[in-house]
Amino acid sequence: MSRMTAVLALENGTTIEGEAIGAIGAECTGELVFNTAMTGYQEVLTDPSYKGQVVTFTYPHIGNYGVNEDDVESVGIQAAGLVVHELSPVVSNFRANRSLQSYLESNSIAGIEGVDTRMIVRILRTEGAMRCVIAHGENLDHNELVERARNIPSMNGLDLTPLVTTKAPYHWENEQETEWDYRPEQRGAGARKRVVAVDFGIKRNILRRLSHHGCDVTVVPATATAAEILAYNPDGIFLSNGPGDPSAVTIAIQTVKDLLGKKPIFGICLGHQILSLAVGATTYKLKFGHRGANHPVQNINTGSIEITSQNHGFAVDPATLPANAVMTHVNLNDNTCAGIALTNMPAFAVQYHPEASPGPHDSDYLFDDFVKMM
Repeated sequence: MSRMTAVLALENGTTIEGEAIGAIGAECTGELVFNTAMTGYQEVLTDPSYKGQVVTFTYPHIGNYGVNEDDVESVGIQAAGLVVHELSPVVSNFRANRSLQSYLESNSIAGIEGVDTRMIVRILRTEGAMRCVIAHGENLDHNELVERARNIPSMNGLDLTPLVTTKAPYHWENEQETEWDYRPEQRGAGARKRVVAVDFGIKRNILRRLSHHGCDVTVVPATATAAEILAYNPDGIFLSNGPGDPSAVTIAIQTVKDLLGKKPIFGICLGHQILSLAVGATTYKLKFGHRGANHPVQNINTGSIEITSQNHGFAVDPATLPANAVMTHVNLNDNTCAGIALTNMPAFAVQYHPEASPGPHDSDYLFDDFVKMM
């Protein structure tokens, strides 16, 4: 049985026809990016860092192990849309309780399948991430869809944290923490540390790993002031991942300036960029970003290589780091800055995801480093 036609229209004028998936008849818009992970599509789609982005998966067969209630990184799908070569009609996994198609439908997310994702990735690698529209229907006007893609706001200068941050502070409680915990035998013992996590779009597995390493975590909105954060009398402050242009998150940059030197600080991804901006560095937009689960990063201090999970479209310019900030990690794919530390106060951050989900656990030691710093 044939399904409704779908069209993917890019701002460079390219239009690609396929078949509609997800919420049939719906439409999505955003920045088209690609992710090279072979597994973890549920975690990727529910990662708030993908807000405003349409995700192309390079792995050709997506959805084969279905969806479950435990592997979500937020309250629902955060990505704007989905592009795949093939969406599996069959679900086969003992943990699955529904199909990816059903999950997309219930979240009102449109997608497209039956397209050459290799060609799409080559376009994005050559010309850069670009704005797009996915529309479902027959006899769609391709030229009109391209024009609409060109009118989507650019990711440059866009603060998306208000769309993903918590509305009110809360204490992290995870009832499933022991069932799927990584290395439960190494769970932090002794007196637990009080951590305030500033939520720019935080992933749940970050909260799980902080708890695993002995931290009691209170999550606060992205707009929380330094005074509000310090009022919790934390042992340390965590700056989370999140979507959009870091230089546009001006309130948080000022807040981190006000917090520097007062408590140990650890940042991941957008948190890494905000910490860097707070000490005077600058950020820039990468051509097509880093999104996948096998990015090699070198720890400059030890020389060891970590295989990392990454998801970001901006990077810190290491040439702009002030004298009191040093680069601690480097991305070996393109030599971009993958981590910094301050030399005169307890603060460090990385441009990747040590909590993985999905991805390898090579960098989980960074949570231990944060606890030791506290």
